[in-house]
Amino acid sequence: MKSFKRSEEYLARAERTIPLGSQTFSKSRTQFPYGVSPYFVTRAQGSRVWDVDGNEYIDFINALCSVTLGHNDPDVTAAVRAQLEEGVIFSLPHTIEAEVAELICEMVPCAEAVRFGKNGSDATAGAIRLARAHTGRDRVAVCGYHGWQDWYIGSTARHRGVPQATRDLTHSFAYNDLDSLRAVLEKHPREFAAVILEPMNTTEPKPGFLQGVKDLAHQHGALCVFDETITGFRYANGGAQQLFGVTPDLATFGKGLANGYPVSALAGRRDVMKLMEEIFFSFTFGGETLSLAAARATLMKLKTQDVIGTVRRRGERVIAGTRALIDKHGIGELLSVMGQPAWSFLVMRDVNGVSQFASKTLFMQEVLQRGILSFGSHNLSYAHSDADIDRLLAVYDQVFPLLRQGALEGRMNELLRCKPLEPLFRVR
Repeated sequence: MKSFKRSEEYLARAERTIPLGSQTFSKSRTQFPYGVSPYFVTRAQGSRVWDVDGNEYIDFINALCSVTLGHNDPDVTAAVRAQLEEGVIFSLPHTIEAEVAELICEMVPCAEAVRFGKNGSDATAGAIRLARAHTGRDRVAVCGYHGWQDWYIGSTARHRGVPQATRDLTHSFAYNDLDSLRAVLEKHPREFAAVILEPMNTTEPKPGFLQGVKDLAHQHGALCVFDETITGFRYANGGAQQLFGVTPDLATFGKGLANGYPVSALAGRRDVMKLMEEIFFSFTFGGETLSLAAARATLMKLKTQDVIGTVRRRGERVIAGTRALIDKHGIGELLSVMGQPAWSFLVMRDVNGVSQFASKTLFMQEVLQRGILSFGSHNLSYAHSDADIDRLLAVYDQVFPLLRQGALEGRMNELLRCKPLEPLFRVR
């Protein structure tokens, strides 16, 4: 049985100086059940990571979808090393800023101009400020997860510390439900600056939904913004907007842009982006060159190799194989798989008085023990091999009967070796 002793010791040490022991909620003990989980890694290569106890895993989290080519991709690493010899940050812009912006404009349908940030929240917050400047309005309609900053997080259960006046300006609508968006927009006519949404997460957009969002936004004088922090450079080289054939006014990118290096981008219509010269969207490290070198190498690999197609084919195997195993073990009442091949999800439900979070905890307890790093999603990278997919499905074939025993046969307390997870907040 795998030991997590050193991870737990490091967690205790880290929590003395770092709240939760992590910089990211999704990497903390709120998402990994204590006693059966690793908390710290030491290295990663390709599709593999190793924790501080020396345990090896096939990584299906991939740094929350930010690693698209694989850990320590040789082309990206070589580009970063070469740039490091020239310098990291300068007193004037570096030419690589324009080169990466040109690549994005070449690849992304909506992109006529680009500004860089460091994480997805920078880009989405910049999009909202830009939309407010362009329209002279304050309200925003949202669907999905859009980062930690006040304008968005105030609309969720994690709104502590966000002023009520800010919270009142953000309005949620339901995915694949144009009537819900229409109702939001009509409640405050001509007051919305933007409609922002993830173009897809767990569910395919219904025919006409994305175009309907854009049309409704424009009918009400608002900009349409696609948050492609995850879908960008993962669903297609030009993102979900290319895959689904709907071009927004603005789009934000992050996780897929530089294979794990910290850079994000806001891109869109030239006339709107021109206002970036007047609003304040400025970062000391916005032009940091190591991340931009990684972005250039990543985008060039997307252009020259069949990254998207390979990931899609392997993701299709994951989805088909998982559905077959759900049927084989008779757990369709508890579990389903949803999403897109490059980013799919196990969706668990409350059954027989057993919480979905108890089932998720049992799932994680068992897959982590078998060398699969996952919290229920399949965040594939170009480095995943057919053998990795075979191993994932073999593990599911072992773990799904335990989920049946725990959730459907009333043995959850007997099978769990830890306290069940509790929900953080629901965003999708």
